[in-house]
Amino acid sequence: MFDLTPAADQLAGLVRNVTDGDLKAPTPCPGYTVGDLLDHVNGLSAAFTAAALKTPLEGSGTGDAARLPLDFRESVPARLGELAKAWRSPEAWDGMTRAGGVDLPGEVAGAVALDEIVLHGWDLAKATGQPFEVEEGLLQVVHGFVSSIGPDDRDGSLFGAAVEVDSNAPLLDRVLGLSGRNPGWA
Repeated sequence: MFDLTPAADQLAGLVRNVTDGDLKAPTPCPGYTVGDLLDHVNGLSAAFTAAALKTPLEGSGTGDAARLPLDFRESVPARLGELAKAWRSPEAWDGMTRAGGVDLPGEVAGAVALDEIVLHGWDLAKATGQPFEVEEGLLQVVHGFVSSIGPDDRDGSLFGAAVEVDSNAPLLDRVLGLSGRNPGWA
């Protein structure tokens, strides 16, 4: 069990700073604009909150800027806060749950939620020119998760093919590479 609050707060702060002019900008996520990414974050926040509460939602978390709420600078951070709060309950980490149409143990769902928050936080920061940091302990959890995904499981639904990164690179860069992202994306 770990606290998702620092990562959720970081992403919430990034969301609050998105300008209207940023919404159509490209992101490190192929085919996603900033608006699409924000809609995806909004949806995954609801889905992983429901997973923590053991009341799973059906449907996938694909992003579509056309669905992005007009008050996204307030509503998406609020959803991220609800997500972090839901995962503070020990019961969230026990037993089985469901997220994105997949049944998985609570502890794995928590790691996936953190992975989503951290990686999409970096995506949003890069796309909008904002600084990005993540606590070392949380980054270690995400590294453990992305390291567990084998090449045969990289079909594009969670991660693309790994991007080669020097083994001496900072941990964040290695995590990004394992998730199929180019740490030097601009």
